Amino acid sequence: MDQEQGERELQLLLPAAASAAAAASRVLCGGGGGDAAAGLGGGGGSVDSSGGAAALDLDLSMSIGPTTRRQQPAAAVPSPSPPPPPPPVVDVRAVRQQTAEQMRQASAHRAYAERVREMARAELELAEREFARARAIWERAREEVERVERMKEIAARRLGIGPAAASAALEITCHACMQRFHP
Repeated sequence: MDQEQGERELQLLLPAAASAAAAASRVLCGGGGGDAAAGLGGGGGSVDSSGGAAALDLDLSMSIGPTTRRQQPAAAVPSPSPPPPPPPVVDVRAVRQQTAEQMRQASAHRAYAERVREMARAELELAEREFARARAIWERAREEVERVERMKEIAARRLGIGPAAASAALEITCHACMQRFHP
């Protein structure tokens, strides 16, 4: 019954460290314990000679049928994983060249932006001057029209006709181009 219960329970197998644990229990308990190594599922365990500590390999298994013990050869030590590849070597000259190129491009971009700002400023000043010139021309034309209107009123009064008849009866001659206009 003890055998069946052992087969149904979760078993802890310590194949690599069984003999080391048995030796340690013998030292601590002060004597025999050769059966303890066999009871732990052992046999064939080894002690790591480099550090002096036992290498534990814990295998958990649940079985209902007869137990089978895995035998690991003592000489088969898992190979260490390869070291990670070294970080890529950064070429300092290449980094400096790249930085210098980025600085040169930034400087060229800044100079281009400054030239564009200056051109925009110059165009704005030119547009303001053109607008001022157009406003001055418009003001002169308005003053000229007002002057002509005053001359027309003066001429109508001299002829002794009313303002409504004056506009119908008068003929105006432009002294600059000598064209005749009917108001």
